[in-house]
Amino acid sequence: MTKKSLKSKAALVQEHPENAPPGWASVQHRLAASAGLSILLVDGRQPPALVVSDNNSICRALQSSPDHVSLCDPYCGDAHRRAMTSGDTVHYKCHAGLQCFAMPAEIANERDLAVIGGRAFVTGADYRVLVERLRAGDLKELLASDPLSNVIFAEPAKLDQLADHLQKAARQFKGGVSRLPVMNEMPAALRAPANVVAPQAPRLVAAAKSSSDLQREIDQLRGELEYRSHFAESLRHFLERISSTDPQETYTAILTNSKDLLLAERASLLVVDERSNELILKAGVGLKTQISEVARIRLGEGVAGGVLETGRALVVENIEIAGIKPAPAERRYKSKSFISYPIRIGGRTIGVLNVTDKTSGEKYDDIDLSLLEIIGPQVALALERAEWQERATEFQLMSITDPLTGLLNRRYLQERMNEEVNRSKRYDYPMSFLMIDIDDFKSYNDLNGHPAGDQALQITAHCLKVALRSADVACRYGGEEFGILLPHTPLNEASVIAERMRQRVAETVFPHGKSQPVGMVTISIGISTIFKNVDTPDRVIAAADRALYNAKRKGKNRIELYQET
Repeated sequence: MTKKSLKSKAALVQEHPENAPPGWASVQHRLAASAGLSILLVDGRQPPALVVSDNNSICRALQSSPDHVSLCDPYCGDAHRRAMTSGDTVHYKCHAGLQCFAMPAEIANERDLAVIGGRAFVTGADYRVLVERLRAGDLKELLASDPLSNVIFAEPAKLDQLADHLQKAARQFKGGVSRLPVMNEMPAALRAPANVVAPQAPRLVAAAKSSSDLQREIDQLRGELEYRSHFAESLRHFLERISSTDPQETYTAILTNSKDLLLAERASLLVVDERSNELILKAGVGLKTQISEVARIRLGEGVAGGVLETGRALVVENIEIAGIKPAPAERRYKSKSFISYPIRIGGRTIGVLNVTDKTSGEKYDDIDLSLLEIIGPQVALALERAEWQERATEFQLMSITDPLTGLLNRRYLQERMNEEVNRSKRYDYPMSFLMIDIDDFKSYNDLNGHPAGDQALQITAHCLKVALRSADVACRYGGEEFGILLPHTPLNEASVIAERMRQRVAETVFPHGKSQPVGMVTISIGISTIFKNVDTPDRVIAAADRALYNAKRKGKNRIELYQET
């Protein structure tokens, strides 16, 4: 059985609601939704649980993985035994850094049940440790299962409140009927005529008061829950939007969505260039953002450079009181408050995020910083991914680029020739090819030395590039030879382009040009085009090479077209 099928099988046995007391699941789901925390009803080791409500995505990913579920065994796996042994609420922090509690729950006279609650981060530090494990540690294989899609954050007091609510709900749960009234609802018995209620009044009033108190506590959480739900939704969209395969799109998405989340009118994202140890501006948002003015910032220079140096966030409510040199007046900032936040991963700072000019006009404070602490690990992951994508692109370019001239190399030309010849034959459009050679280059090298020869190659390559169109492909074919692929180009147009190149090289002053036999550096060019008997890449190149040979034979510094004999 493959890992994939094992994982799917594990996911199917996370929950057995049919074995739970009838009606309890709806009560549990309601409590979890009101508290914004996870709740599980268990009757032994788990997984599986009897009922799972609002499960943390991290727990879902761990307990669905055959390779990682054992990490949870000493914690939630053993929670039922610990709760039943103690007979009281047991608090614990699991290996993932999630704060949890377990407690016995006598529901509908069933005495062997327990509930696990919470599964929330109560500190940003615990969250960052987990993200680092997902990024490069023992949990990195879980990233594919989207373990950060439903991360739960809470204060410790919220877990205590949930434990109290669960105890009350379990006591009041009778025969499959929830004793939790909806908002402003009174028990039906209390709405009956007084003479009917009177004999039972003390008991009913006490029950109603208990239910009302619990409902009131739940209702008090709703305002906060709405905010937290809004933030959770914003965070989910944030994570979706910063995931891109294009580095520049990633930079822009990080900045735009950070700005929106923090209600900033202006923001900038700077990334560390490890070679120069400088910050490079990758994206800026705001009408007054002057990207060119802050393109590079050295370590310790200005606010962002200082944050890079210390690795600590800077939250400023008033720049004048903080004693920081204000920005130039022409930038016209609306606010004196800002945050400069270091983006850190694996113990190193890889970037700095700056936000200012809050849309509400309010100051930035520690609450805003806490939002950055929450999104920071995801931003760092996305930024590191973009960094690797840029490096991969750079390495890819290096593999197809001639290091001396900066032109594409022969390997790339051969691949493109295959593509263009096939397109030309399929769609019946013209294609031409130039083979170029620097005249008497061996003499130039022998007289002036190899460094001078390398410089001559670089100058020639530049002359060729500036004479070409954007769709044309120039490469260094080998030694002093260059190949030019001209898609959608008939022979007459190819001749015009070739002549333009020849003239440009002849008119260019080379450092040792006068040492050449004709007193200047020149090139010879052979031209071929695809037609009936020249219909493969090798034949097109060979035809241009024969035309080049004729140009050399006829005196050099000239152009020759391939003609079949």
